[in-house]
Amino acid sequence: MKIRELFNLGVPKGPAMQAALRAAADAGHSGMNNKTVRQAIASVVANPQAYENDAVFGELAEVLQSSAEARAAYRERAESAPWKQWGRDIEPGAVEQMRNACRLPVTVQGALMADAHQGYGLPIGGVMATDNAVVPYAVGVDIACRMKMTVLDMPPDALVGRRDQLRKALEGETRFGIGAAFKNRRRQHVVMDEDWSVSKITAELKDKAWSQLGTSGSGNHFAEFGTLTLERAALGLEAGVYLALLSHSGSRGAGATVANHYSKLAMRLHPELPRELIHLAWLDLDSDAGQEYWRVMELMGRYAAANHALIHQHVVGALGTEVLAGVENHHNFAWRETHNGRDVIVHRKGATPAGEGAIGIIPGSMATSGYVVRGKGNKLSLDSAAHGAGRRMSRTAAKRQFTWSQAKRLLRDRGVVLISGGLDEIPMAYKDIETVMAAQRDLVEPIARFDPKLVKMAPAGERPED
Repeated sequence: MKIRELFNLGVPKGPAMQAALRAAADAGHSGMNNKTVRQAIASVVANPQAYENDAVFGELAEVLQSSAEARAAYRERAESAPWKQWGRDIEPGAVEQMRNACRLPVTVQGALMADAHQGYGLPIGGVMATDNAVVPYAVGVDIACRMKMTVLDMPPDALVGRRDQLRKALEGETRFGIGAAFKNRRRQHVVMDEDWSVSKITAELKDKAWSQLGTSGSGNHFAEFGTLTLERAALGLEAGVYLALLSHSGSRGAGATVANHYSKLAMRLHPELPRELIHLAWLDLDSDAGQEYWRVMELMGRYAAANHALIHQHVVGALGTEVLAGVENHHNFAWRETHNGRDVIVHRKGATPAGEGAIGIIPGSMATSGYVVRGKGNKLSLDSAAHGAGRRMSRTAAKRQFTWSQAKRLLRDRGVVLISGGLDEIPMAYKDIETVMAAQRDLVEPIARFDPKLVKMAPAGERPED
């Protein structure tokens, strides 16, 4: 049986799930068919005491009873932690996830950004501050996913006159897709000289991480050229229109493996959490597990930054040009910060740091504008802002509702050349970036606009890892 089937039968994740998997396997070996096994497990979940001495289901019954006792002893906050929402077009599931996050005993404050949509545990676009605890699923699966922009010393009309050269640079100097790697000529960066033995899992991942260094992944990750328009001087540049390279990706397979490992560890350590809160299980930062995760998360942050540094270094080198300016920021991370005079851990899952004066990038989609912004330091948002336009529908819904002919028409009208990408990433699958920006006028100030013109993403059909 699969974990999803067992979860739907009421088996909580963690030790009970592992016991259920073993029981299902033993039951199958004893001759039970799948229907009978499902019925038996549902009965054990409903009345574990009746199966305490059962040869097949006894272990599951014992673990379920222990979990039930832990849940009975669980005490959440007497009142919800305070939180505020920006934007109106947010699915109910994401709002409910934010409410749940603010029920945790370790939560101090929350915020929901205008680009929010449902995720695991904390919604994408969710921000939460905790007291001396880190929540792996509130950091996110793609740890330290980030944006990086490089303004190039090339005229904007190179997007037409030198398009083939720009395209060749994108296709040759990074890789897209699940498992994408530089197998025969690995990229070099000092991040690989760091101590990857900070945990057993990172030690095991080092070789894989090195092979994927400088690659871009799949899902909503991209590398693209476009025009950067400044109405007034900023970023050390005069007002005008510039050619810029923008990339979005994170810590690749290494980050996803790390996230999965520590999320499961946190869930095992908190069997008391009710089913709707299990993906918000935390690691105490005074514990060995919490300290280890923190060190690993920070390593993944430096690794993700190295990926972008190499992408931009090699693309710029292939073009033989110079760099005029650069901007970079990340999300899917946890920061130690002080808010309202209190030291807290701020998780920004799909949210951009927007402290007073902080410069960040908020992209739209493959054919809509993005913005370079300056943070206003709004304490109600925990110094945060949206990290993009945000999805308005699932990938499945987008592929069902739209066609490539519709997408190509829109791209042509906007003057965008798509080298590769999936139908689930077309602009119609995303919220209106202008509406998102209008909803967060009190969080950030736009200082420049980026318009994509030559876009590369993972080929259609790739499993998303954003």
